[in-house]
Amino acid sequence: MNPSGEIITMHKAIALGAALFAFWLVLSGHYTPFLLAMGMFSVLLTLLIVQRMDAIAPEVTPSHLRPGLITYWCWLAVEIIKSSAAVARVILSPRPAIAQKIIFVPTSQTSDMGRVIFANSITLTPGTVTVETQDGYFTVHALNEAAADLAALAAMDKRVSAVEARR
Repeated sequence: MNPSGEIITMHKAIALGAALFAFWLVLSGHYTPFLLAMGMFSVLLTLLIVQRMDAIAPEVTPSHLRPGLITYWCWLAVEIIKSSAAVARVILSPRPAIAQKIIFVPTSQTSDMGRVIFANSITLTPGTVTVETQDGYFTVHALNEAAADLAALAAMDKRVSAVEARR
């Protein structure tokens, strides 16, 4: 590996370590010296494992936390809430309108990370589950006709591709 590649990897490892330690601090809520040392030890152990797995790669590090992705997460959260309400209405209805179907959703992402974000976004949205991924399309199970809205899924695909392009 060339020296500049090692420097980039080191920067990514430091950024990942800082993000993990900050996350640990927020979740812990305890700031005694012993617990801070244990938190630092757990982060260093995690970084060692990640480094040995060779998982510090361009598509796996916090460098993707750009404003476009944050905006996408906010939009996705709203979509999850709207879909949750729609699924709750279907389930709580005296005569549920459940008409399960399998649909094929075309994808336009160019990277594995883009496809992962899109597939997981579909699965996170209540009423839909990504069943299989293929080059160029996903197989998706939908709870009913409303969840099988290809136009809405195409809009999600377009948003993920826009986030992917901003990298």
